[in-house]
Amino acid sequence: MSRFGYLAMLLFTAAGSWWLEWAFKIRVLRRIRFTLMTILPISLFFLIWDWFAIRSEHWDFDYQQMLGVTGPFSIPLEEYLFFIIVPLAIILTYEGVTKLKPHWRDRHDGSRVQR
Repeated sequence: MSRFGYLAMLLFTAAGSWWLEWAFKIRVLRRIRFTLMTILPISLFFLIWDWFAIRSEHWDFDYQQMLGVTGPFSIPLEEYLFFIIVPLAIILTYEGVTKLKPHWRDRHDGSRVQR
C-alpha cells in the first residue's frame, strides 16, 4: 500500500472537493478550457522549479510511496498530477464557497460590502 501513498493523497484531495461541482452546480469542469488555461501556466512554472530543485539535489521524492512512473525531466507522474489536482481542488472549493456565500466574492473587488 505504501507504493500508492502519494496517489492516495491526491485521490483524497480530489474527493474532498470534486463533489462540489455537482452538489452546487458550479460548472468548473464544464469550463475545462478556461480552467486548464488558469492552471497550466502556473503548473508549468512549478514543474520547472521542481526539475531545477531535483537536478540541484535540493528536492527529492520518497519513491517507496510512488508508482515508479516518471515523465519528462524525471519528474514522477504523481507530481504532474499534483500540479493539476491541487489547483483544481482549490478552484472548486473557492467556487463552492462563494456560491453559498456570494458576498465573500464581493470582498475581493476592493469595495466595502453593505450588510
